Amino acid sequence: MADGKNKVRKAVFPVGGLGTRFLPATKALPKEMLPVVDRPLIHYAVEEARSAGIEEFIFVTGRGKSAIEDHFDLSYELRDQLLQHGKDVQSAEMDDWLPEPGRVVYTRQQEPLGLGHAVWCARHLVGEEPFAVVLVDDLMQSETPCLKQMVDAYGLVGGNLVAVEQVPKELANRYGILDVESSDGNLVRARGIVEKPAPDDAPSGIAVIGRYILAPEVFRELSRMEAGVGGEIQLTDALSALIDEIPFHGIHCEGTRYDCGNKAGFVLANVAFALARDELRDAVMAQLAVLAAGD
Repeated sequence: MADGKNKVRKAVFPVGGLGTRFLPATKALPKEMLPVVDRPLIHYAVEEARSAGIEEFIFVTGRGKSAIEDHFDLSYELRDQLLQHGKDVQSAEMDDWLPEPGRVVYTRQQEPLGLGHAVWCARHLVGEEPFAVVLVDDLMQSETPCLKQMVDAYGLVGGNLVAVEQVPKELANRYGILDVESSDGNLVRARGIVEKPAPDDAPSGIAVIGRYILAPEVFRELSRMEAGVGGEIQLTDALSALIDEIPFHGIHCEGTRYDCGNKAGFVLANVAFALARDELRDAVMAQLAVLAAGD
């Protein structure tokens, strides 16, 4: 069980990937900075974490990611330009969402050795406390942010907790798949997890998506540096090794996930988030109707 001592205060954002699926757009722009309507993907991820009570934001970066650091910093020149043109509201909005000074830190992964390795790179910044991991590619749209739902559930179950969703059997080889022991409402307890199994070998259709709350013991397992599927250090392997020691649950979060790691999911996310904005809905709907009619 979680208590005040084990409050989830820190979140790790693995953002070192090259974003090759979106070339040439990501040749000079980090994929995490691709905009959905008017905010980059990383912005949505940080907002979700803040809404869940996260106080410290740890970015595991790589080369060419300086735009992320600039995004979460003050821009004095831009603020001055806005104020000079009487755009006081926009100027205030530029600063209001920034985390407090000293709450954002960066570390380099240096080599792309897998998600598990990226998380391991944050070990000294996390320390001996539970922490969240947020994968920016998975953009969640929900009334209550997914990570907030997870933090609330973590207070009941503790241990290791992952967000999950049901996927078609033929897509099992794209995900970590839970071997489910039991279920209770939106929570499932797992007795195992398999990384990207062949569809016929998948123990279920319950797939892990890009949100985790993890016990610090996961660093011990990741430190073994044992390569898994694809020759990478897999986070799922570390979770599997801890199942007999630490409770492991999955939670079906209310809401919709958009996989912005692929082009179709990214386009759909832009449409969905635009339709959720009062000032954009009518215009977007009108143009969608035109496109659907083929005119």
